[in-house]
Amino acid sequence: MHTACARWSTCCSVTNQPIMKAIILCGGLGTRMREETEYRPKPMVDIGGRPILWHILKYYAHFDVRDFVLCLGYKGQMIKDYFLNYEAMNADFTMSLGRLSAISYHAAHEEQDFRVTLSDTGATTMTGGRVARVKKYIGRERFLVTYGDGLTDLDLGAALRFHEAHGKLATVMTVRPTSRFGVMDVNGDGKVDAFAEKPALEGWVNAGYFIFEPEVFDYLSIDESCVLEREPLERLAAEGELMAYRHDGFFFAMDTYREYQQLNAMWDNGKAPWWTPRKTAIARTTPRHVLKTA
Repeated sequence: MHTACARWSTCCSVTNQPIMKAIILCGGLGTRMREETEYRPKPMVDIGGRPILWHILKYYAHFDVRDFVLCLGYKGQMIKDYFLNYEAMNADFTMSLGRLSAISYHAAHEEQDFRVTLSDTGATTMTGGRVARVKKYIGRERFLVTYGDGLTDLDLGAALRFHEAHGKLATVMTVRPTSRFGVMDVNGDGKVDAFAEKPALEGWVNAGYFIFEPEVFDYLSIDESCVLEREPLERLAAEGELMAYRHDGFFFAMDTYREYQQLNAMWDNGKAPWWTPRKTAIARTTPRHVLKTA
């Protein structure tokens, strides 16, 4: 087991009661890393012997978020099979065969209090349509949304306090973009005065970790063409209901095979910032955690 696993007990959440639900988008095709996704959905690609989806769930669990809704699509049956077999694959067990078949598990894994809802949201549905289609599992509560391929050490407690303080409907985590190439400062004679390998660029980009109030569902459609990052977020921004939480720490999206290799190298070298995220406590009750129904 990775050495960080031994540290889990020192950074786990302080209460056993879930705070809110997290929607994880797991239905994309992952076309830019076909080496892995031709045979399995991207959230099931392994980092350190565990699916990246598992790492995302464990990240949220640091902050008492243990109630998850997975939006399935491409090869979603593989994700269903993973969770249906989770107990057997993570513990020793004894089976009684025959007409009185039974299974007894001999150990308790650390995910005993996780609650995972798996919802088939369509093979080709876009991100906004997927979120809209799982509204029935969220209700009238504040909820979280992220993609099934990004890891971070974001202090979710601090982000939630920021969200509550501004009182808007939506918060998106933003990070500084990084250049794919080394950048040089070259003078008129061709002399390189400075060189920076893949520096941070100006501006802020969407890192794909969201905090939403339930009214955000009013901006979405179950139509499979609804793209969360287009008309819904554009409308929220135009109406002054979208705020950006600036994160200056670790964020890494696994979009290519090379990035898959980089994440595995981080894990193998014991340098996985998402495993021990920055952490401050999340309040049990918040002003808008549950809205009254009419």
